[in-house]
Amino acid sequence: MNYVKLGSTGIVTPQNAFGALPIQRADYDEAKRILMKAYEGGMTFFDTARAYSNSEEKIGMTFGDLWPEMREKVYIATKTMAKTPEEFVKQLDMSLSLLKTDYVDIYQFHCVGQCYRPGDGTGMYECMLEAKKSGKIRHIGVTAHKYGIAMECIESGLYETIQYPFSYLADEKEIALVKAAKEHNMGFIAMKGLAGGLINNSRAAMAFMTTHENVLPIWGIQRMSELEEWLSYFNDTPVMDDAMKSFIESERKDLMGEFCRGCGYCMPCPQGILINNCARMSLMLRRAPSAAWLGENMQAEMKKIENCTGCGACKKKCPYELNTPELLKKNYEDYKKVLSGETKVN
Repeated sequence: MNYVKLGSTGIVTPQNAFGALPIQRADYDEAKRILMKAYEGGMTFFDTARAYSNSEEKIGMTFGDLWPEMREKVYIATKTMAKTPEEFVKQLDMSLSLLKTDYVDIYQFHCVGQCYRPGDGTGMYECMLEAKKSGKIRHIGVTAHKYGIAMECIESGLYETIQYPFSYLADEKEIALVKAAKEHNMGFIAMKGLAGGLINNSRAAMAFMTTHENVLPIWGIQRMSELEEWLSYFNDTPVMDDAMKSFIESERKDLMGEFCRGCGYCMPCPQGILINNCARMSLMLRRAPSAAWLGENMQAEMKKIENCTGCGACKKKCPYELNTPELLKKNYEDYKKVLSGETKVN
């Protein structure tokens, strides 16, 4: 297993980290078993957020009583979506309380719509500086989904880590972000390494990450079977050989272009459309087949697309700047063909 040094933070951790967004969907007992096994299996970096409902609480529940002896062995990154200094302070204190720790290793502005800077009038970056000065956080990070904002944050020199979607479907611009982060001695944390569930070959996903020495992927985990798969790569790390390169190239041909990652930032829809599933249904039918996709419940959800008014609210909120109304219509037309049997899927 390769190790990653996260830029100027000095944090060194295996290139196989735990993304704790999905753990909110596991019950408390199972979450505790998964998190503990992750640590015992070699994972030392855990990424969560105040916005991930009870994710922080489950991490604190698992590790809190063990912190005195293991706190320096584990790196905790969490995030705030606060837009005011008052909310920033409130969310940070809540995160520390739930995590049962007096500091977090990396505190990140979550899915930013701008590059916060000192003196920009928001007071937000000053909050980070004060939190670091007081010892509540050790390093200042940021997460972004839009390329331009991510590059601005990297080039600003104000942040120690950047978290951005990155997988083997990355285009030249996204590869450029990784390179820019390295040039600025900035840690690069890769979210959505499985492209929101559309990549279903974890060995290929892991092999790709190993070709970028400064990238730390955080794999979203909610089941023990998923964790065991990632832990197996500590002793059997996939390599980018010719066969793997060929496989990834075929995947890129199939999946490159505009597609919904299912992040849900476009929600809620004024018409009640379940956008984060409906706008990528064609790919889900083919990449992650399930009888449920064609069941009565999902048929009813897809039919709601007929009520789309084209208001553009989802398009404005999409961090990937997709034409979401158009994607919904295309997916609905394909769905009806699959449902009728006109189009066959495996």
